[in-house]
Amino acid sequence: MSADDAVFVISVAARLVGMHANTLRKYENAELLRPARTDGNLRLYSSEDIARLRQIKALSEEHGVNVAGIRLALGAAEAIRRLRDDVAQDAELRGHVPDQQRNIVTRLERLLRMLELSYDEERR
Repeated sequence: MSADDAVFVISVAARLVGMHANTLRKYENAELLRPARTDGNLRLYSSEDIARLRQIKALSEEHGVNVAGIRLALGAAEAIRRLRDDVAQDAELRGHVPDQQRNIVTRLERLLRMLELSYDEERR
């Protein structure tokens, strides 16, 4: 994390996402996110961490997904995101079949929205 990144201590991060600080610790222990640490070992959450916590909260509270399911959904979303980016940047595909390329990117974005993980702030 660079010095320019916005950082929040655990109490502020918990308030921003509407969770208890112990829940944030639980998700860190489950390796769903990895906040930065100060020299004094305080957790510092970036804006990307906050976005990821919001995604975790939506999956958990709105859809009843457990920690293992959240881990699977986040991993699947990351794989879909990498594939979407690869397809979008493929110059040969763009040159020969641009309509199909756009269609594939659109379908991948639809999958991400289904996982409620479509926005780029959650990228890690």
